[in-house]
Amino acid sequence: MILHPFTGEKGPDSLLEGSRAQLALNGLLPGVNGDLEEMARLVTGGRYQELKMLIYIGRDLQRWAEQCVDFVNREPHLRGAGLLEQSFVTMLVNRPPVSFAAKMTKWGITDQRSIFSRAIGLNSVFDQPPPMESLGAKFLQSYQRYADYLFICYQTMVQYRSLDQDGFVFDLYASEEYAKLLADGWNN
Repeated sequence: MILHPFTGEKGPDSLLEGSRAQLALNGLLPGVNGDLEEMARLVTGGRYQELKMLIYIGRDLQRWAEQCVDFVNREPHLRGAGLLEQSFVTMLVNRPPVSFAAKMTKWGITDQRSIFSRAIGLNSVFDQPPPMESLGAKFLQSYQRYADYLFICYQTMVQYRSLDQDGFVFDLYASEEYAKLLADGWNN
C-alpha cells in the first residue's frame, strides 16, 4: 500500500492553527486572547483541511482495496471466494498486520482505525474534496461522526467474506519511500 503525501495551499499550517484555536476556545490554551469569531473560523478551516486529508487517504486506501480484488480475481483458487473490497478494508481497519501498525505508530499515527475508517467513509461519498463553501459549518465541526456512519454504510452495503491478515501479506510505504525503493532496485 502506498500513501501519498497530503499537500495543499494551507495544509499542515491550517491544521495546526485550527487545533490551537480549538484548544483556546475550550479554555485549554492559556494566554490566548482573540476574537471568538476568528477562532471559530480557524477551527472550521482546520477541520476542512482534516476532511481533505482524509478524502485523499481514502483514495489511496480505495485504490489498494481495488488492486487486492483484482489480484484475487486473477487467482483461480481465490476467485469466487466472496472476497470484496470490504474484505480487505475490514482487515486493514480492524486487524492490520503488526509491521503495518508499527510503521503507522512510527509515523506518529496512533489511532489508525479511526483515520482509515473515516477516510474510506468519506471517499465513498467524495471523489474530490468539495469546496469549503459548499459544506455547512455544523458538518465541518462534526464531520468525524458523519464519516463514521459513512464507513458503516460502505461496509454493510454488500455481503463479503472476512479475512485473516495471515492469509495476505502487504506492507505500507509513503510514496517517496516507495519511489526510492524502486530506484534502488533498478540501480542494483
